[in-house]
Amino acid sequence: MPGIQRPDNTPDRMGRRQGKAPILGQGHSLTDQEGEMIQQMIREEQQSSRLPYIPQEDLSQEATTQMSPETARVIGVSHVRQILHMFNRDYLYGQGRFDEYKDGLLLKWGDGYSRKHIWITVENDNMIFETSHYKKCDKPYCNGTHHTLTPDLYMNVDLLNQELGDRFRRPVFERSED
Repeated sequence: MPGIQRPDNTPDRMGRRQGKAPILGQGHSLTDQEGEMIQQMIREEQQSSRLPYIPQEDLSQEATTQMSPETARVIGVSHVRQILHMFNRDYLYGQGRFDEYKDGLLLKWGDGYSRKHIWITVENDNMIFETSHYKKCDKPYCNGTHHTLTPDLYMNVDLLNQELGDRFRRPVFERSED
């Protein structure tokens, strides 16, 4: 029943778990092909010509669209991109867009006033997540506005998945000056 906490985290009659279940692998269990079919159906229904990327000719000269080698290395060894692609496929039905920057990676979704982000930057071999809160939370790696994961933390796939799940559930909203 909705609203009833199951202490043992067993599924309810609809197959949903009540606790904070990890997001990785807990989506709709779509194959890549099924995800692409749903993405195409959504685009057709919305009659949208919006592309999931910025066309090269529309980028400004100042835009950096490729990660630095050090950033790409950290993003690669952490597997954060693969996990975010699963989020995009299973939860956003491929409607999210990935942007690379010199120092990081951005997953954004939504339109207009509802655009949301998971923003990840890399500094000194650490992975930094922008948070939606503005005061220190109970996580030991929180400074009040960002969560900083050291290599030993972001190499722990369970911890990384939990952090990404938290960022997905409480994304950063695009500010008007963006």
